[in-house]
Amino acid sequence: MNKKRLRGRARRGAYLIPSLLTTGNMLLGFYAVVRGLRGDFEVAALLVFAAGVLDGLDGAIARMTGSESDFGREYDSLADLFTFGATPALLAYIWGLNKIDRAGWLVPLFFMVCMATRLARFNVRVQSTDARYFAGLPSPAAAGVICSILFFRPGPDLRPWIEGLMVLSLIAVAGLMVSTFRYRSVKQLKLRERRSYRFLWLPAAALLIAAYHPQAFFLTAAVAYTLSGPTFWLAGRMRRSLARKPSKEN
Repeated sequence: MNKKRLRGRARRGAYLIPSLLTTGNMLLGFYAVVRGLRGDFEVAALLVFAAGVLDGLDGAIARMTGSESDFGREYDSLADLFTFGATPALLAYIWGLNKIDRAGWLVPLFFMVCMATRLARFNVRVQSTDARYFAGLPSPAAAGVICSILFFRPGPDLRPWIEGLMVLSLIAVAGLMVSTFRYRSVKQLKLRERRSYRFLWLPAAALLIAAYHPQAFFLTAAVAYTLSGPTFWLAGRMRRSLARKPSKEN
């Protein structure tokens, strides 16, 4: 009897841990807004980055313990909409877009609506898509683009240009979220696979750049991943076009 109770408690604990991490995700998103209201946008951006780590951990632990559920999936999506949708949109508005009349709040709203659409589509199609890829830019990556701009700390001379970049980024990232471009899923990377020692230079270089210039690291990583979807799509189209040319000549 005691063993059955212990197994039952362990099972309930396995279901509880991912939900606690998801709750932590929302807590960090809420506190990021609080720090943004205080004008501390660097810390606010770092809090959203940390929430992205928790978002990856809750899914990994749920899969590892076999505790995935419909409730957890819906709860995770609601948390993502708040932390990676509402929080970056509000931070961008507080940071500088409030100076732009109507577009100052309509553009962040468009970003959040597109994220809600992307998350709803993901939940509906989760069983029918290739687990190795995301259809459209994932919500944590979209938030990472916006927060990496906030984290960049532009000087006063660059501030007007960065504000324009923020508006364009919100619109472009929103469009990429609802697009059908395929993005590689980091969740499917198998870290236990043996790799050549030459592979170590990439994470080592990333760590060195992050330590030396974190602003440049986050911005470069966010932009590179965001552009990877359209880039691979264009490369695939070019390969198919080149493959069809010999058959037409014959």
